[in-house]
Amino acid sequence: MPTENHPRIAAISAEAGEWRRDMHAHPELSFAEHRTSDLVAARLESWGIEVTRGIAGTGLVGTLRGRDAPSGRNSGRAIGLRADMDALPMQEITGLPYASTVDGRMHACGHDGHTAMLLGAAQYLAETRDFDGTVHFIFQPAEEDGGGGEVMVKEGLFERFPCDQVFGIHNDTQTPAGVFTVARGTVNAAADSIDIRILGKGGHAARPHQTLDPVLGAAHIIVAAQSVVSRRTDPLDSAVVSLCTVHGGTARNVIPEEVTVTGTVRTLKPATRDAVEQQLKAVITATAEAHGLRAEITYVRGYPAVINRDEPVERARLAAAALAGEDRLIRERPPTMGGEDFSYLANAVPGCFIRLGQVDPAKPGFATHHPGYDFNDAILPTGIAFWASLVEQELKPE
Repeated sequence: MPTENHPRIAAISAEAGEWRRDMHAHPELSFAEHRTSDLVAARLESWGIEVTRGIAGTGLVGTLRGRDAPSGRNSGRAIGLRADMDALPMQEITGLPYASTVDGRMHACGHDGHTAMLLGAAQYLAETRDFDGTVHFIFQPAEEDGGGGEVMVKEGLFERFPCDQVFGIHNDTQTPAGVFTVARGTVNAAADSIDIRILGKGGHAARPHQTLDPVLGAAHIIVAAQSVVSRRTDPLDSAVVSLCTVHGGTARNVIPEEVTVTGTVRTLKPATRDAVEQQLKAVITATAEAHGLRAEITYVRGYPAVINRDEPVERARLAAAALAGEDRLIRERPPTMGGEDFSYLANAVPGCFIRLGQVDPAKPGFATHHPGYDFNDAILPTGIAFWASLVEQELKPE
């Protein structure tokens, strides 16, 4: 079983760091990962891995079959490993030599690192093939925006590439480098979006009594919406309502006709998700009416919660403990309210979403989605060795 200090893993990791920094310098947004997809496909093919492209547009799957079992028969077992490829529409401020070369785009969530880790594992496994069965390397577009995972599943990902289990890794800016978190149950929240169009009657700012002010109404709606969490949700449950944009008006002395407010809603339980949506709509509508306004609400269900299934969790824990030791394995941890479209894959096939710490105390960094964030290349060997170890564990020749 490979280790983080294995000479071949170390050599591949050094090369993977170069791939990662190249991807970081050339970030691509959701469903536009053309250059990244080309680079991934070219490397997989160079190692003799079968590549299928055009799934969810820029998505692709690399398929690698191991050596036959001693009996001469392939076990028929299969495992899926997933990495996301897209960047965010953000301006980078790191000043790194390999910083984004594209204005307004940045790998601020570490997807460049996730892709590099999975590529490194693919290279190692293609060289050794010390397993019996099939590995599907799933390189997914559009995790940040558009639900590329959902599109891949709808386009027949697991019908075309059957998997007994599917696994994903995300870097973790809350835990030390090399520490794995493999928790059971819900690990990421469902993520929904809400758009509120508040319609009133505009007019002169000096004569507000002759208007129906949507700006004032928006302010009351923003405050009232928080009561859904603070006063209408069980304190032992979890929900987040964040109204993050407010747009309205064109001049300081004109009360506008309308204001638009948009935001996101995060929940962990399906029942809470249903209740928060209904309550938000009721509170927003009533608050608008109390101010003589009308509210048009568009509520869109986004990514479901990520739920780690018991069996793949136990298998991932076993591989992580064997590689890193029990002292670098966190078995239980509260879920994050961040959304993740790995949920679509884990809803289709028993799955486990793993966190891999990247915090170096000697080099304080930033959290994901911050313009100063950068993936920690020091964890590449750990990620590559974990993927390879997991495959050799789950597809061990019998």
